[in-house]
Amino acid sequence: MMKREEYIRIKDKAIELFNQANIILTSDEKERIEVADFGLNKVENTGLQLIEYVNTSKVCAKELALLPHQTCPEHKHPKRTFDDGKEETFRCRYGKVYLYVEGEETQNRAVHPPLEDTEYYTAFKEIILLPGEQYTIYPNTLHWFKAGEDGAVVSEFSTTSTDESDIFTDPRIARIPEID
Repeated sequence: MMKREEYIRIKDKAIELFNQANIILTSDEKERIEVADFGLNKVENTGLQLIEYVNTSKVCAKELALLPHQTCPEHKHPKRTFDDGKEETFRCRYGKVYLYVEGEETQNRAVHPPLEDTEYYTAFKEIILLPGEQYTIYPNTLHWFKAGEDGAVVSEFSTTSTDESDIFTDPRIARIPEID
């Protein structure tokens, strides 16, 4: 469980990243920023900050902020009762994003999963996104991503998002954050 003081500190860092990417958020959106520590209590290493603009029965739009070298853990968006799973396109707005998906393993990868959690990572086809570049992840595809040294901001455009149904490779993960 994340302490409220840590949640506020990390949320403020996310706001700084959004500002660096020239992403304008309303005061209400700033208040609604989610800080996900995935229940691992090491948010600056494994975590994700996000704001959801819209999430309807057809589309979803979010901004994701990653602190320097922060990793969003490996997961997939499985088949749901109403579709084949979430399809999402990541568009890098700021920094550098190292995205890893299922497929032929990239030799000499630029970054690696958090050292203490490597057993929970299996997707190693590397896609590097710089500002203005994008990549589409299809439903039920294992993927994870990590920010470069300056952190990163990514716009996510997708079909309906049901984050609580995501399947993580690491069984310790709790997707929905708990704040003390």
